Amino acid sequence: MAFITLTTDFGRKDHFVSAVKGAIYTLLPETVVVDISHEISPFNINETAYILKNAYKSFPKGTIHIVGVDSELTPENKHIALLLDGHYFVCPDNGIMSMIASEINPSKIVEINIHDRVETHFSALDVFVNVACHIARGGTLDVIGKPLPEITKMVELQPQVVSETKIIGSVIYIDNYGNVISNITKELFHQVGKGRSFTLSSGRNTFKKIVDNYSDIVNFELPISKRNDAGNRLALFNSNDYLEIAIYKSNLQTVGGASSLLGLDYRSCISVEFDKTLTD
Repeated sequence: MAFITLTTDFGRKDHFVSAVKGAIYTLLPETVVVDISHEISPFNINETAYILKNAYKSFPKGTIHIVGVDSELTPENKHIALLLDGHYFVCPDNGIMSMIASEINPSKIVEINIHDRVETHFSALDVFVNVACHIARGGTLDVIGKPLPEITKMVELQPQVVSETKIIGSVIYIDNYGNVISNITKELFHQVGKGRSFTLSSGRNTFKKIVDNYSDIVNFELPISKRNDAGNRLALFNSNDYLEIAIYKSNLQTVGGASSLLGLDYRSCISVEFDKTLTD
C-alpha cells in the first residue's frame, strides 16, 4: 500500500486540495493520502521546510511527499523528484529541499520532463500527481526525469553564536496556537550554555527559566477555582527540540497567542545571554 502526503499553501476554501486528492484516487484507488498541511502562508518556503522536515520522518520509508508551495513552472523554478532518507519528494526546485536536506544528501535527483506531454496551470494536480502515482506503482525516477547534479540552494535562517556567552536567533515559525518557534536548538543552547544561568530575551520580553512541559507553570496544589494559569507566558524546547515561546492554553480567537500578545513575528530577534561564570 502506497502512502502519499500533501503539503501545500492551498488553504481549505477552494477546490484545489480536493482536486489533487481526487486525481490520486482516480489513478490509484488503494493509495492512502495524508494531509501534512494546507495552511502554510502563501509562498512561504521557510515555513514549508520547517513543517515538512519535522513531519516526513514519521511516515514509513517509501512514502511519497507532494509539495505544492510556489510550484509554478518557470525557467528559474524547475520541477524535481528526489529520493532522500528513504522518502520520495515531488516538488518545485525553489530551495525547500535544500533546507530539508541540510543534514542528509539526496540519493537521487531528477528534473521532471513530462511537461511536453502535459499542459497545465496547476502543477500539483497535473504534474506532481502523475509523478507520485508513477513512483507509487514502483516506477523509477529515471523514467520521469533526467539526472540533476544538485538542487537550488537556499540557506535557512541560522542562529549566530556571537560570543562565548550569547546566541542570537530569530523566529522561524508561528504555529496554530500562536506559539513562536525560534531557530535555536536544544543542542546549541546546551553547547554554548554549559549549564550556566541565562536570560532569554525577545523585544521587551525576558525569561530566566525554560520549562520541560507547558503545564509546568501550573500550581496543581491549588484548587482549580483558584488557578489563573491560562494566558501565562513560558519558554520551552518543543517536541522537535527548538526553543519556543508560548502562552499557556492560548486561544487565538479569545486570549491570543505569544505572537500577538508579545509582539513577535516571523524573523523577530530572540537572544539568549548566559552568565559569564560557570555554575558548579
